[in-house]
Amino acid sequence: MASEPLSSRFGRSFPAGEVLFREGDPGEEMYVIQTGRVRISKVFPSGERTLAVIGPGEFFGEMAILNGKPRTATATALEALHALVIDGRTFEAMVLGNGEIAVRMITRLARRLHSANAYIEILARADPRARVILGLARAGEEYGERVEGGGVRLALSSEDLASMVGLDVAAVQSVIDRLVRVRLVRPAAEVDGWLLPDPSQLYAFVDALEHPAAEGA
Repeated sequence: MASEPLSSRFGRSFPAGEVLFREGDPGEEMYVIQTGRVRISKVFPSGERTLAVIGPGEFFGEMAILNGKPRTATATALEALHALVIDGRTFEAMVLGNGEIAVRMITRLARRLHSANAYIEILARADPRARVILGLARAGEEYGERVEGGGVRLALSSEDLASMVGLDVAAVQSVIDRLVRVRLVRPAAEVDGWLLPDPSQLYAFVDALEHPAAEGA
């Protein structure tokens, strides 16, 4: 297989909990996830916040080797991880020698920019319930796994979701408990996370919260 030489040359394994790099470290390598998940986090004045949880097929760490500046976030393996670890010179040669790789990178970077704008809009919501529900729906769309019979399985803890939407865990769990009661969310037995039977219903639920029907109408 074409991927075997890459894996044998660049593949590395990391145990769950290992920090691959920290915010402020020099950036000399980028990573392409083959198996496992990685948390990307950043320290703000209010504390550390999860920016994303990414899985197989995703890449990260490329910005530091592109602009030569220190890492802007911390990357931590959430579970046993296998990734391709590619140094800056090799990465540059791969991009210059393969137009498809360049196009795929541009596409994914554009998707990340769109995602960042979406989360900024979520964080701007005054209603914490809307922030939790929209954050959950957005994470399901980006990182969720489609399951047989419909719905999305999202491997995301309440702690990580709380960090992503800028709320404490108790507030997030309270909203999720309500979503479970109205059957918009179910606990996912296979992972530390949730099953979203229909993410579009979460958007409709937020709309109903923010625009309740006029009394007597």
